[in-house]
Amino acid sequence: MHLNRDNIRLRAVEPTDVEFLFSFENDTSFWHLSHTTMPFARFDIEQYVMQADKDLYTQRQARFIIEKSEDSKTFPIGAIDLFDFEPKHRRAGVGIMLISEERAKGLAGLALDLLISYAFEHLNLHQLYCHIEENNSSSMQLFESKGFVLSGEKRDWNLRNASWIKEYFYQLINTINE
Repeated sequence: MHLNRDNIRLRAVEPTDVEFLFSFENDTSFWHLSHTTMPFARFDIEQYVMQADKDLYTQRQARFIIEKSEDSKTFPIGAIDLFDFEPKHRRAGVGIMLISEERAKGLAGLALDLLISYAFEHLNLHQLYCHIEENNSSSMQLFESKGFVLSGEKRDWNLRNASWIKEYFYQLINTINE
């Protein structure tokens, strides 16, 4: 199984990613997605990278770096995660983040295609799911374009800037290999 298509590749987190992840995880514009409330120390990121190669069945999560190739160079542009991996029920959550200058270019869609194939073909999952805030129309369009279906809503779920934000629950059910 290949985790690359066109100019995008998903790869495991490597020690050379510490600086990228440090700046990425400390970008406050992403904090609401992961419910982060404090900056990460470089040491925490280094420790995470050292543990990132642990087995998915043990950690119940996996992060892939989304890497872009351009002009014979490769560089990280984001991350895509499997979280809350539940092998008994054959499901996992999906989260994706791209640096701002690489958004709206179709790259998140390529990365999501690769992750879906990996999850359904290699991990034999029955379903993937995601949570998307009501004001994130680009994420809704992305996941809907890949077959994710809106299956629920959580009213007044997240509090940000003194306002309650609704969160939607999307699912993609694997019907091919069942």
